[in-house]
Amino acid sequence: MTDPAVTTARSRRTGDWPLVHAERAALAADLADITDEQWERPSLCTGLTVREVLAHLTAGASLNAVRWMAGVIRCRFDFDRQVAVRLAEQLGTTPAETLERFRRVVPSTTKPPLPVVAMLGETIVHGEDIRRPLGVRRAHPVEVLTRVAEYYRGSDLVVVAKGRVDGLELVADDGPFTTGSGPLVSGPTLALVMAMTGRAAYCDELEGEGVEILRGRCGTA
Repeated sequence: MTDPAVTTARSRRTGDWPLVHAERAALAADLADITDEQWERPSLCTGLTVREVLAHLTAGASLNAVRWMAGVIRCRFDFDRQVAVRLAEQLGTTPAETLERFRRVVPSTTKPPLPVVAMLGETIVHGEDIRRPLGVRRAHPVEVLTRVAEYYRGSDLVVVAKGRVDGLELVADDGPFTTGSGPLVSGPTLALVMAMTGRAAYCDELEGEGVEILRGRCGTA
């Protein structure tokens, strides 16, 4: 296993884009042979299918700051509406087209006005929103998950994470990630990341007296 400190140092030199691209490529590969029924399966994002979440990821990789702001203004600062409009733009007419659109943005470095690590987190979290209902497992590099966990522990940008784990001690049992103080929540780094971002289903993989507190803070994803 690669030393997370080495990955962090490399990330500072090269940026997080190679990690984003690797996660997108892995997700595209995982979805290459799924059925039409699986494409329409509900994701972990309430109200969105697997296919719609993938289109959302494509939209995020297709919007620069100018287009993002133009869309926000056009939607009168209704951010949920902006998400829905951009998702619809990238859905395509068939699941095959949805996947092909996503494949085209795998190497993209276009993004809304967010740090690149936020794009990495979105790719991992939404990738799991898709994979879990399909029964697909990815062995994410623990050093990459640690990078994302360290970002989320200090941020409520886009998704509430820092506030969700306030007053809890989080400890990964498969890597070096640890943060906070209070009732303990321990388990795999991926489960911690997903619970930090509101995915209650992943609390089943966690242990400690703080798990139920965290589960209660997980709202609609």
